Amino acid sequence: MNESLDRYNYLVHLGRYLLMMKQAFGRPEKFSMYWKETMRQMNDIGVGSLIIVCLISVFIGAVAAIQFAYQLDGQLVPRYYIGYIVRDLALIELSPTITCLVLAGKVGSNMAAEIGGMRQKEHIDAMEVMGVNTAAYLIMPKIIAAVVVIPLLVTFSAFVAVVGGYLASVPAGLITDAEYIQGVRSYFAPYNVFMMYVKSFVFAYILTSVSCYQGYNVKGGSIELGQASTRAVVYSDILILLADYLIAILLTT
Repeated sequence: MNESLDRYNYLVHLGRYLLMMKQAFGRPEKFSMYWKETMRQMNDIGVGSLIIVCLISVFIGAVAAIQFAYQLDGQLVPRYYIGYIVRDLALIELSPTITCLVLAGKVGSNMAAEIGGMRQKEHIDAMEVMGVNTAAYLIMPKIIAAVVVIPLLVTFSAFVAVVGGYLASVPAGLITDAEYIQGVRSYFAPYNVFMMYVKSFVFAYILTSVSCYQGYNVKGGSIELGQASTRAVVYSDILILLADYLIAILLTT
């Protein structure tokens, strides 16, 4: 009985999510308002997340370079493969996935709390009384800003990860400067960049829309708002990892 009830609840949430997204992509009432809100969200998501993305990416590249240098020590594999592995690992997996998982915690929880607070203070109800499409005004600018800015952050993350691998391996004497650069330039496949952008677009949409759904449908007081922010992060991370697996199957087989 409980299993069927849980399954029913999941279907209810799926239906509400689809209806909310249909409403969110409705025709804007006033383009200038949507443009200003989109620019504000792009600034909050992009500039506001730049430092944390930079720090994470540097250590991603550094740890990857050190670990692979340790694994290749004493092997017949050329040492310049360290740069090659760090580059492709950052492009295909680490930069899009880790960056978006972190942004789900930083950006997603903030979106859920912002919209949920407006719901609790009845700001959304007041806007609906005035005839405003609240789902479109509150959610669409966030999704547009995310799918534009987050791929740029992922691109920056991949570049910084390669630099981080250089800083961790070359000054430490694990590999020479020429060898690392040779590895970064070897066997480059543009298709890996395509996969990186596909993942970043999909992950950006997931973390934004799921977080907005949790905030838009929050009920109760501050405890429920905190729970909604937590669910936004947890569900976004789970769906991002699931989408990562599905995209890897679709694009590499």
